[in-house]
Amino acid sequence: MSPWSAQASAEGESNAPAADAPAADAPAADLLAAGPESAPRAPRRPRPVLLSVCALVVGALAGGGVGYAIQAQRPPTPLPPLQVALPAYPAEVVDPAALAAQQPAPPVIEGDLRKLLVSAPAGSGAWGDYPDKPGWMSIGELAERKGEPALVFKDLALNGFRRAAEVDWMKDDIRYRVSLTQFTPDHIAQAEATPGMSFATDANGGYSVDFLPRKWSDTEDQYYYGHATAQRGTVLMKVEIFSPKPVDAGDLKALAKQQWERLA
Repeated sequence: MSPWSAQASAEGESNAPAADAPAADAPAADLLAAGPESAPRAPRRPRPVLLSVCALVVGALAGGGVGYAIQAQRPPTPLPPLQVALPAYPAEVVDPAALAAQQPAPPVIEGDLRKLLVSAPAGSGAWGDYPDKPGWMSIGELAERKGEPALVFKDLALNGFRRAAEVDWMKDDIRYRVSLTQFTPDHIAQAEATPGMSFATDANGGYSVDFLPRKWSDTEDQYYYGHATAQRGTVLMKVEIFSPKPVDAGDLKALAKQQWERLA
């Protein structure tokens, strides 16, 4: 072999790719797996927490399945009967009259109603149908104060109107009216007072004042109105104030409480 042939043979052997070397364009998976140094990695051990959670889940499912299977094999247990109380009825028919007689009777107010009315204060002037001195008021006079006197008269006559007393006075251009209207015991509901703000702790009624003025029926003059009512047995108490300016609630409450105490 000539020197030139030997040199070419040596260069060819040195430039030839090694048998174990991977090609340049081989896939990445082949590159990672190629060669004697690419031994497979040992499997990763499961973490203890993950194993515990899996064990708990599997245990709960297994326990529930076993419990359901055991319960399904047992015979059904009958439920106790429902205990429903039957409605009770009185053995005898209740007599309405006898039942009403057993109820506490309303306070009896007899005698002269005029003596139970408050008196006009000192320095007051005359005003109204019964100025300064209490007087009896007939059913006709009471009905005439309403818009439809005939209907009011009939309504009062049919609903147990018995008698009424009133006193009127004026002081500092403010008009006051206090009245007591009594009904028969079988029409005690007609004596019920109008609800409102309380003026006394034991009074079953109340008071109210208007924020807007009203007009007198016969003139264009305006007035502010306030009233208080309360019931005492078969008697309806009513206190009214007609003022050219807004009614003082304290004045109304004081007068209503004074009249209420006279009925107690």
